[in-house]
Amino acid sequence: MVSIHVGGEDKTAEITNWSIWSNKNKGLQLRCTYLKKEKAIHALSDCSISPTRELGEMLLTKPNSTVVKPIAKATIYGERYAVVLYPGSEQPYVHKLDGIEFVAPTALRKAPVFRYFTTVANARRDRAKSKNDYEIAANVMRQLDKLPASADTALHAYCTGRNGTQAPGAGLIFPFGVNVSQLAAVEQAFSAQISVIEGPPGTGKTQTILNILVNILLRRQTVAVLSNNNSAVENVYEKLEKCGLGHLVAKLGNQHNRKDFFADLPPWPSSETEPAPPLEEIQALLARLKQHLHDHNRAAQLQADIDELTVERRYLQQWQEENGIQTAVSLEKYGLSPRKTADLMAYLAHLGEQRIRLKDRVELLFNFRIFRARPFAQGDARLSVFHALQLHYYDKALRDKEAELQACRESLELGNFMALLDELQVASMRYLKQSLQSKERASDSFDADTYRKQFDAFVQRFPILGSSTHSIVNSIAPGAILDYVIIDEASQQDIVPGILALGCAKNLVVVGDSRQLAHIPVALGLQAPANAYDCERYSLLDSCIGVFKETLPRTLLKEHYRCHPRIIKFCNQQFYDNALVPMTADKSEAPLRLMVTAKGNHARKNTNLRELDSLLKVLDDEGEPIGVDGDGRGFIAPFRAQVSLSGTYLPEDFVKDTVHKFQGRECDEIIFSTVLDKKRFNQERKRLAFVDDPRMVNVAVSRAKNRFTLVTGDEVFLANNGHIAALMRYVEYYAQDEQVVRAPVVSAFDLLYKEYDQSLARLNARLRPEDSRFKSEQIVAQLLREAMSDPSCWALMCHTQVRLNQVASPTNPALTERELEFMRNRASCDFVLYFKVGKTPLGVIEVDGGSHDRPEQAARDALKNSILAKCGLPILRLRTVESRIEEQIAGFLAQWVNTASKT
Repeated sequence: MVSIHVGGEDKTAEITNWSIWSNKNKGLQLRCTYLKKEKAIHALSDCSISPTRELGEMLLTKPNSTVVKPIAKATIYGERYAVVLYPGSEQPYVHKLDGIEFVAPTALRKAPVFRYFTTVANARRDRAKSKNDYEIAANVMRQLDKLPASADTALHAYCTGRNGTQAPGAGLIFPFGVNVSQLAAVEQAFSAQISVIEGPPGTGKTQTILNILVNILLRRQTVAVLSNNNSAVENVYEKLEKCGLGHLVAKLGNQHNRKDFFADLPPWPSSETEPAPPLEEIQALLARLKQHLHDHNRAAQLQADIDELTVERRYLQQWQEENGIQTAVSLEKYGLSPRKTADLMAYLAHLGEQRIRLKDRVELLFNFRIFRARPFAQGDARLSVFHALQLHYYDKALRDKEAELQACRESLELGNFMALLDELQVASMRYLKQSLQSKERASDSFDADTYRKQFDAFVQRFPILGSSTHSIVNSIAPGAILDYVIIDEASQQDIVPGILALGCAKNLVVVGDSRQLAHIPVALGLQAPANAYDCERYSLLDSCIGVFKETLPRTLLKEHYRCHPRIIKFCNQQFYDNALVPMTADKSEAPLRLMVTAKGNHARKNTNLRELDSLLKVLDDEGEPIGVDGDGRGFIAPFRAQVSLSGTYLPEDFVKDTVHKFQGRECDEIIFSTVLDKKRFNQERKRLAFVDDPRMVNVAVSRAKNRFTLVTGDEVFLANNGHIAALMRYVEYYAQDEQVVRAPVVSAFDLLYKEYDQSLARLNARLRPEDSRFKSEQIVAQLLREAMSDPSCWALMCHTQVRLNQVASPTNPALTERELEFMRNRASCDFVLYFKVGKTPLGVIEVDGGSHDRPEQAARDALKNSILAKCGLPILRLRTVESRIEEQIAGFLAQWVNTASKT
C-alpha cells in the first residue's frame, strides 16, 4: 500500500494515479491525478511517498538489453519508480521499476585473481620495449577498467572456478553438416556456461563453430567470434558469406576495421526464403541420422585398420621370404579368431623347446579345440606352425574387418546416410533463414561514431560480432554483455588479454588444440594466485582446463578430413593416442618422403644451405610437382633465417614461412626443413627442444594435405630419440623405397668433417697436406689441379697465398685509403689464377669457412671484393657449406679456357 503526503498532508485517499517526472529546469516532480480528475504537479522534494528505499552502488539492466550500467545510488518510490544517479553525474534519471532491474555488483575487481591479471597488464605496459607494445598494453589496461562487475559473465565464472549450467533449448539444427564429435561439441556448448572444443588439425573446427553460431541465431541471442589470428576469423566470415548469412556479421575490431565495415554495411537480402519443415521434423531427421553417424565413423576406422594390417602383413611376408621360411601348414580347420591366434602363438612361445605333455594337450583342447598335438611337436614343426600362425593372424583379421566394413557400408547405403545428411543440412538452413526472415527487421542507420549508443538495435541487426581479443571491449557499448563469445585458436591466446572477451559475455566456448603451437609468453616473474591462472605458463585454453577440471565439458573433434591417411596417421599415433578417425582415402599415392643430407655439419646461423641444395636436387630430378591440386606447395622451417634463405633458392610457387606462422594454414605439399646439425651448439638441449617440440612437429606434418617431405641431417635427432626421430622411423616404415632419399648432394667440403660420405674417400686420399695447413684449402687445391689438368686449361697456372698488393696495384687511383691500408696489412689471396705466358693475374678464388660469417671477417671480405673489382679481377668465393664445388670451379675457369690445341 502506497501512501503519499503533499506539503505534509496525507493525500493518499484523494489520488487515483501518480508518476514521477524529471524536469530539466525544475528538477524532480510528482504528477498526481485526483478523484475529481484534477491534475497537479508538485515538487518531489515537497512530497513524501511511502514506502521509499535507498540503494547504493548497483548494476542497472533492462529486459532484452545487452547493456549493464553501474549506478552510484537509486531511490525507489512506492516500488513503482526509481530515481537513479550515475557515477560522475548529478543529473537524476527516472525509470519505471517494471522496466529495469537492479543487480548487486561483484567484488571481482578486488579478488586476488583479477588483481593478478591487472598487475600483469600493468607490468607489460611498464616493461614494453617498443611504442607499439606500450600502446597495446595500455589499451588492454583501459579495457580491463571498462569490464562490468557482473556475476553473469564468463569472467566471473572463470575467476571463481564455478562453471554454470544452461537450460536445454527447443532443439539443434546443423546447416553445415555434422558428425559424431561435432554433434557432441554443439550439444555441450549449450549445456554449460563454459565449454571447450579441442580441434586437432583438419577435424572441422570451423564447421563446428558455424553450427554453434546458427543455433545462437536461432535462439535470438548475440555472439562475438574472436581470435588473435585474423585468418581463423576470416575463415568463419567467408563461410557465412558463402551461405547467405554474411549480412548478420559486424566485422569490428580496431578502428581501421570498423571504419571499413561502416563504410559499406552489408545489405539485408531481398529474396524470399524457401519453405522449411517445422523444427520437430528436423529433430526427427537428426534422430534418424544419429543411428548412422557411428557406422560412418566405424567404416572409416575399419578402413584405416585394414590399411595398417596390410602394411604389417607385407613386412612379415617379406621377412619370411628373406629368411627362407616356409608356411605350408594349413590352419583353417582350427577356426581360430585373430585373438585366439595371438593366444596360441603366445602359448607356443611359452612352451619353447619343451615337449608337449598331457597338461599341454588339455590346454590345447579346451582353449583352442585342437585334438591332435602332433603338428605342434618340438623343433622345426612347431616353428613352422608358429610362422604360419603369424600370417594366419593377419589373413583372418583382414577378412573379419573387411566383412565388418562391408556390413557398415551396406547399413549406411540402406539407411540413405548421405541423402539424410544432405536433407538435414538443407532443412536446417531453410529453417534458420525462415526464422531470421520472420523477425522484425532492424534499422540499418548505424555509423562508426554512434552505433554504441544504439547498441541493442545494432546487435539485433548484426547479432554476430567479429573482432580480436585485443579490441572486443572497445568494439562494443560500455557495459555490454553478449550472450556468447567464441574464442578460436585459444591455444595461442594469452590469458591477458583473453579475459577481456570473458568479461563481456555470459557464456564462453573455447576452441583450440593444446597439442599445437602455444602462445609465446612474456616473462615477468609475477606470482599467480593459483597455478592454473599463470600467464607465463598457460594459454587461455590450458588455463580453462586447469581452472574448471572435471566440471568443464571437453569435446575432442575426432574425424579428420584434411590429410592423406598416411600423413595424419603419424600425428594420430604420436600426439593424439590414436583418437582421430581419418575420413580421407588412401589411393596408393606416395604421400611421404624423407630426405637425409650427407654427413657433416652444414648449419650456419639458423640456416642450412645443404638441406636446400638437397631439396633442389630432388625437385629437379622429379620434374613437375606431384599431387598439387590448387593449394600449392609450402616450405616451412623452425627459424626465420632458413625461410629467408629459401626465398633465394626455391621456386616462386612455394609458400615459405616458419612453422609458427603456418599454423591454421595448409598446402597440398609441405616440405619441412629441420636446419640443425650435429655441432655441439645445435645438440644443446634448448636448441633440440625448440625444433623437436611436439607441437612444432605436429603442426609441421599436419599442414600437408597430399604429400609431406622431411629434410633433415644424418643422425642429428637420433640421440635424443624425440619426435623427429619418430617421424623419420615412421616415414622409413611407411614410405615407398624410392621416397627415402639419402645424401642427394655431396660436397667436396664434406671432407672437413670426421664423418663423410664414402663417395669422397678417393678425393680424400689425393689431398696433399703440403698445399695448406687448412683442409678446406687442400680440397680446393686438389680440385683446381684436377680441373686444370684438362687440355683446355693448358694456358693457365695457379699460385696460392699471394699477397694482395702483388695482385692488385697499390697505385690504382680508385682505391681508398682504407683499402690501401688493408693491402699494406699483409692481406693475401687464397688462390690466384694466371696466364702461364706473361704471368698476368686473371682471377682470385677464396675459401670461406665458418669464421667468414662473423661481422669483422665479413667487413674484411667486403674490402677485398672492392679492391679486386676496382682492379678488374673477378673473384670466386667458395663457402664451405656449399655444394657443387667442382662445377663452380669449372665455371670460373671457363672464362679463360683455350679451345685451341697446345700443339
